[in-house]
Amino acid sequence: MPLRKTDSANLRNKYPLFVEAGLVLSLVLLIVAVRVDIQTGQSFEVQMEEQEVVDMEEIQQTEQETEPPPPPKPPVPVEVPNNEVIENEADFDASLDLDDRLDTNQGPPPGDDEEEEEEQEVFVVVENQPELIGGMKALNEEVEYPDFARKAGIEGRVFVQFVVDEEGNVQNPKVTRGVHKLLNQEAMRAVKEMKFEPGKQRGKAVKVQMSLPVTFRLQ
Repeated sequence: MPLRKTDSANLRNKYPLFVEAGLVLSLVLLIVAVRVDIQTGQSFEVQMEEQEVVDMEEIQQTEQETEPPPPPKPPVPVEVPNNEVIENEADFDASLDLDDRLDTNQGPPPGDDEEEEEEQEVFVVVENQPELIGGMKALNEEVEYPDFARKAGIEGRVFVQFVVDEEGNVQNPKVTRGVHKLLNQEAMRAVKEMKFEPGKQRGKAVKVQMSLPVTFRLQ
């Protein structure tokens, strides 16, 4: 007759109970261990390995120096034959007397300095200014109104600049401010016909620069 296990001897029936008891025991041990660590103040430190730091140096950009162009090649010398004779005839005056001395006291030819002084001696203001013989009335009577300007109704005042020489004559008349070509020409012609008492500086008649207005007015 085979033997049968009793319910109290069958461990398989108690297996779930053992498992639950083991889990409860493990949980209790874990709680106790955590409390013990908190009370003792022990802390876990994780030590990290130091990483190697690599310093990157900034690379400075260098300027490229341009090389100067090479110097030009010297010209190739041209050979000259030795038998070539260079003819250079110098014509010397055999009659030159070396004993003659140079006369350094000789000045410029006569008359040059006098002409330069006369050209430069033109005064603007002198002690005695030139006087127009007959006054402005004589100048106005000499002026002839051009027909074309009269018909065209052209009128105005022309200023003529000139030089009165030592004899009272008018030289180098020119218009400094004009109105019309016809009026300008007539004004210069009329002024050139005038006669002046020459200006004097220190009792000597000199050239004097003057200016007179010539008025053209239609009535």
